[in-house]
Amino acid sequence: MSSVLAEQDGVVTRITLNRPERRNALSLDTLGELDKALASVPSDARVVVLGGAGPAFSAGHDLAEMIDRPTEFYEELFSRCVEVMQRIHKMPQPVIARVHGVATAAGCQLVAACDLAIASEDARFGTPGVKIGLFCSTPIVPISRAVGPKRSMEMLLTGRQIDAHTAASWGLVNKVVPADQLDHEIDTWVDEIVEFSGPVIGLGKEAFHRQVGLDEPRAYEMAKEVMVVNAEMADAQEGMGAFLEKRTPKWQGQEQS
Repeated sequence: MSSVLAEQDGVVTRITLNRPERRNALSLDTLGELDKALASVPSDARVVVLGGAGPAFSAGHDLAEMIDRPTEFYEELFSRCVEVMQRIHKMPQPVIARVHGVATAAGCQLVAACDLAIASEDARFGTPGVKIGLFCSTPIVPISRAVGPKRSMEMLLTGRQIDAHTAASWGLVNKVVPADQLDHEIDTWVDEIVEFSGPVIGLGKEAFHRQVGLDEPRAYEMAKEVMVVNAEMADAQEGMGAFLEKRTPKWQGQEQS
């Protein structure tokens, strides 16, 4: 059985971690399958929803395969993990994490790496590596960018879990809903996003992730160049014209309802 499932639902690609008996632990093979699924998202997909089967989103790396392994294994494992996180940023489609149950260690990293995250009220988040002598160093990267240094250090140094509402107040997730409303809430966000121009969203997402690592002057310089490119795009011209003419825009390559 595949440890990652991918399903095309109209313009939405739904990717599901499928190791429920292991709390969707991110083994080397699972990370490889996840990377392949993300790379295989069709170009006409508009949004990716990433979730987990069973009682959890993901409990992080599979510790059972990490005992007494050679250096090369650890290098491959963590390199593959980084590749998955960076692929999420590089792909043009927004990626929404559908979070329920635990999202810990590399599972929490995966939530933070997604562009948006909607969580059920039962969700719990944490970076407990310090408790087992394996500090959550790679999760630091997206988590610290999401919640800031003091809160990320609190999670990293204590290993304590935070609940879904705390995660929302800290900026790790966008919204928290009752478990039975999770899919409806995600569909609401998806329906709103797909109303807009896919190429424009892809350009904007790329610009967002590029500017994060720049100082303010360089970020503005880069963003200015992106806006020039964006303004010349057919969808931008159509959108501005439609606004002035008080009509619904007709994006290129997108069926109108």
